[in-house]
Amino acid sequence: MPDAAAAAQSVLPPRGTLLGFDFGLARIGVAAGELETGCASALTTLHDESNDARFAAIGRLVAEWRPVALVVGLPAHLDGSEHALGARCRRFANQLHGRFALPVFTVDERLSSVAAETELADAGLRGWRERKAVLDAAAARLILQSFLDATRHATS
Repeated sequence: MPDAAAAAQSVLPPRGTLLGFDFGLARIGVAAGELETGCASALTTLHDESNDARFAAIGRLVAEWRPVALVVGLPAHLDGSEHALGARCRRFANQLHGRFALPVFTVDERLSSVAAETELADAGLRGWRERKAVLDAAAARLILQSFLDATRHATS
């Protein structure tokens, strides 16, 4: 599986949609972004418990958005060492590639949930329940935006 911006240059077209994922055991945040504009937006959070239901929901999003590639956040500790969820995220990325035959890129997602939490609080979502409902999708947006930014910088 290609890793981030350097590999993206040779694989990605100049235009097209990307879907980004913030994988979690309980929820998966999803975002969409455009290569041409370099902007990502939060889409939804999948709450399905079974893998079949999760991949069915992702399949519907892939059919609707017709992405040219997928981006998955890969968690790491602040010192760069792998987070316990890292292997599960890589497995999820491999499954996405296998099921949808699209290029899948992984991106360092250190502190994306913390940044999303701050962003939502700054936007006026004060209560934990209010933020929790959109936190994973917001984190997916930040993951995808960092990929788009890195890809844009790699080509300039």
